[in-house]
Amino acid sequence: MKFPRILLLFVAIPLLTSAMAHKFYVSTTKIEYVKDKQSLQIISKIFIDDLEDVLQERYDKNLSYGTKKESKREEEFLKDYLLKKFEISLNGKRVEYDYIGREYEIDMIKIYLEVTGISEVRSIEVSNSMLMEMFEEQQNIIHYKAGDLRRSLILEKENPKGMLNFN
Repeated sequence: MKFPRILLLFVAIPLLTSAMAHKFYVSTTKIEYVKDKQSLQIISKIFIDDLEDVLQERYDKNLSYGTKKESKREEEFLKDYLLKKFEISLNGKRVEYDYIGREYEIDMIKIYLEVTGISEVRSIEVSNSMLMEMFEEQQNIIHYKAGDLRRSLILEKENPKGMLNFN
């Protein structure tokens, strides 16, 4: 009777630990249109270790985010990466965004961006291919909010661009 229980433990423990170690590759980006300020305020949340892996492979193996070793160059590489992987078009025209800054929240990096001078949003197209070059299962979720209106997109490697129309 004891042998089957021990055998069950040897089989069950590795299965349970591998299930708990499964990694999800997800980022979320909240885009909010603030009519009073005529701006889009954007906050992206990305797992630090995933972002660090991609940026180390792309730029420099010694990059370190959210640690005491972090320097100004980490921020420059992050900005460069964002410009290549994250784009927004409003009402059919690509817009430039300003990098406001970043902060760390446990195992996430929060990146703040803003687009100013926006009088109305009839459509918004978002292209977000961040982390997709390294993680096949990467999903970048976009949440758009304007007053009471809320819409979402899920962007994947096969389809890293999505559009919302408000006509």
